[in-house]
This record gives sequence, structure tokens and C-alpha cells, in this order.
Amino acid sequence: MTEKQTPSQISNINLQIDKLKKLIHENSEQIKKFIEKRDQLHEKVRKTRDEVNQIKVERDALNVRVRELKQQRDAVRVNVTPIMDEMNGLNDKIDALKKNLPRISRRELQQELDAIEWKISTTSLDLQEERHLIENVKELETQLISYKKIAIQHKKIKELLEHRKTFDAQADVYHKELTDLAKKSQDLHAAMMEKVTAMRRDRTEADGLHQSFIRAKDQNNLMYEQIHQLINQATGIRAALRDQYHIRRKDDQSRHKEGEDKRRQELAERAVKEQAIKEKIGSEAREKLNRGEKVNWDEFAMMLSDDDEADAAEA
Repeated sequence: MTEKQTPSQISNINLQIDKLKKLIHENSEQIKKFIEKRDQLHEKVRKTRDEVNQIKVERDALNVRVRELKQQRDAVRVNVTPIMDEMNGLNDKIDALKKNLPRISRRELQQELDAIEWKISTTSLDLQEERHLIENVKELETQLISYKKIAIQHKKIKELLEHRKTFDAQADVYHKELTDLAKKSQDLHAAMMEKVTAMRRDRTEADGLHQSFIRAKDQNNLMYEQIHQLINQATGIRAALRDQYHIRRKDDQSRHKEGEDKRRQELAERAVKEQAIKEKIGSEAREKLNRGEKVNWDEFAMMLSDDDEADAAEA
């Protein structure tokens, strides 16, 4: 890792962290929606369940009443059976009587009988003729007896029919009521099943939203972990940068000290060289004077400087 790369990497890490924070915020907003919608569906399911239970209670009560009405109807219909048996017996008797009926109808027999009785009562007859007519009357009356017996049976059948109608009417009342209640029960059951279907659908949707909430929360936890890792990475880079800074500072200080020492050494060496030059020039100037030669001012000054330094050394 170079010093030029380090700030760029930290900047890149910060961009990644900002992106993750944005995704976490978006996820959190979505989670709120998941939870809100899920809780709304749970409340809807609870209310629907209460409605289903209420409908079920009402439907079951109707079913109980329907069973009671069926029992009452059937009990009434049981009373019809002996009536029908008796009516069938009477019809059998009528069929047997019909086999002995004369070939002419009852009305014709009655007209004939009425005519004879009218003749007997309104006409002067001799004894033999009157006896003959009376015999005819007896014979006609005998023939009419079968019709009368059949009439009696029909009257009994009519009475039985009226009796049966009473039971049938009561059974019809029970049957109509139970039919109406059974229809209401069926309608309630259909409404209940619609609510059950809606409740299952809402519960399935709520479960799906809950799973989406869990997945989004897991994604947030994963991104939090990624942010944590990136922060640790950035912290490590900053620590390395600080270490590099301290190392450079120490290197700079060390190089500065070495430079100072080198400058001092150069100055000392320069002073030694200058002193040697001064001493040489001063020595040469002294020799020139001893030889009686002329010296310039600089040479004379160098010579005097050498003498002062020699005196100072002796002292």
C-alpha cells in the first residue's frame, strides 16, 4: 500500500459505507411497510375468524332446529300411515262391492224405484199388481244397497282424507320451515366458507410479508456486518497512515540532525584549511620581509595574525 493509494482507498471505503447505509435505510423503510401490512392482515384475519365463529354458531343453531323440524315432520307423517292403510282397505271393499253391482247405474235404479213408489202411492192397483210392484221395490232396494255401501265407504274415505289433510298440512308447515331454515343454513355456510377462504388468503399473504421482513432484516444485519468490516479496514488504514507519518517524521528529524553535524564538520574543516592558508601566507610574508622584499597589506595582516595567535599560545 503506497501513501498515494491510502487516501483513495479510505474514500472508496467511505463511499461503500454510505451506499450500504442508504440500502439499510431503504430496507428499513420497506421493513416498516412489511410489518404494517402484516399486522393489518393479522388484525383482519382475527376479525374474520370472529365473524366465522359467529356465523358457525348461527349455522349450527339452525341445523339443530332443522333436525328438530325433520323429527316433528316425520312424526306427523307416521300418523298418516295407518290412515293410508285404512283407506286402502276401504278401496278394497269398494272394489269387491263393485263386482256385485247391477249393470245399470245407481241413478237409474233410483229413478226406477222412485217411479214405482210414485205409481204405488198415486195409482189404484189390484192386489196382485201391487204385490208385484212391491217385490220390484224390494229388489231395487237390494240392488241399491251395494251402491249405498260404496257411498258409505267413500264417505269414510273422505273423512280419512280430511284427517290426512290435517296431518299433511302440519307436516307441510314443518317441512316449509325446515326448508327455509336449511336454505338459510346453506347460505350461512357458503358465506362462512368465503370468509374462511379470504382468511386463509390473508394469512398466506401475511406469512409471505413476515418472510420478506425476515429476509430484509437479515440483509440489514449482513450490511451492518459489512459496514463494521469496512470501518475496521479504514481504521487499519488510518493506523498505518499514522505509523507512516511518525516514521517519516523520525526520518526527517534524523536527516536534519545528520545535516547539522555535516555542516558543523564542514565548517570546522574549512576553518582548519583557512587557518593553514593564513599561516602559510603569514610565513611567506615574514620570509619576504627577512629577505627585504615588499609584502602587500593582506600578507602583512596574515603575518600579524600568526604572531598574535603565537603569543596567545605562549601565554
